[in-house]
Amino acid sequence: MKKKLLALLLSSAMVMSLAACGGGGASSGGTPATSKPANSGAPAAPDASALQVTLVVADTFGDRSFYDSSKEGVDKLGADKGVSVKTIECNGENHTTQMRNAADGSKAGDVVVCVGWEFYDVETVAPDYPDVKWIWIDNATSAPVSNVLNITYAQNEGSFLAGYIAAALSKTDVVGAVGGEDAATINDFIVGFQQGAEYYASENGTLISVVKNYANSYTDPAAGKECAIALNDQGADVIFQIASATGDGVFEAAKEKGFYAIGVDSDQKYIDPEVIACSMKKEVGSSIYDAISALLDRDASRWGTTWVADMSTGYVGIGYGEEGSTQQVPDEVKSAVEELAGKIASGEIKVETTR
Repeated sequence: MKKKLLALLLSSAMVMSLAACGGGGASSGGTPATSKPANSGAPAAPDASALQVTLVVADTFGDRSFYDSSKEGVDKLGADKGVSVKTIECNGENHTTQMRNAADGSKAGDVVVCVGWEFYDVETVAPDYPDVKWIWIDNATSAPVSNVLNITYAQNEGSFLAGYIAAALSKTDVVGAVGGEDAATINDFIVGFQQGAEYYASENGTLISVVKNYANSYTDPAAGKECAIALNDQGADVIFQIASATGDGVFEAAKEKGFYAIGVDSDQKYIDPEVIACSMKKEVGSSIYDAISALLDRDASRWGTTWVADMSTGYVGIGYGEEGSTQQVPDEVKSAVEELAGKIASGEIKVETTR
């Protein structure tokens, strides 16, 4: 690591910045449900050749991150299992209507997968279609719904590792995060990122400042670039993008201004290996694939519950790109990250959360 361990550990400082990028909206959705309702008995699962999976995303595909990961998961189901796949893009609006459209086009036993916190009305829509199975990605109903599987992710845990790496790479002792909006899920990334950066600082006897702002969009690379430049102007030389396609602007700014970026949700290093040091992976596609594969194996036990995909499950972690790609993260830092991941998975390290 770039700094020697000092005898005296200094506390970290967090600098909050909303300049140039404005405030954000608020996330909806209730407290995650962790218990299964008494009436959650499920009918026999359909054969793969008869099963239709309809994927409904809150915005659009093409983000090379969150939504594209979900599509990769259902496409793999089609290729491997022979299920029929349909997709619907909401383009940021009419989420409830599109949920109903998906269900209206489904038969008994089919699956509708809703990707994004915006589908909070699934709690009232799903009971109107009791023979359809629902998966809600990235949030949870306020109470168990027998035909809904909620899948939430411990993005705070993966982001802890991203923050640790950012602090290790920083030469200015300032790191930053660009969020898509000021919402609970995005802030869950940020609190983990901050804690990880502070953990590195405490280990190495340094000060670290964490600056952040919000682009107020998941589909506006220009806003992402503006936000990233604003953080870089405050000294941030490693910036975590948590903004879906808006993050493309963060990568562009990193290339122009000469700082490092950290990708999100998928391993995004391939986009620009020279500036993207690593990515915080949230295996959305894999979790969808595994849940529906279990259903095809006649296991519907997760429906009516919330499945938390945390560090111990392997669905969150860090990606460094394909073998042979440019590497900015030193091997000793990677080793430390692997050790920290084990401590998080075991519960030895508790990561703060907004959820």
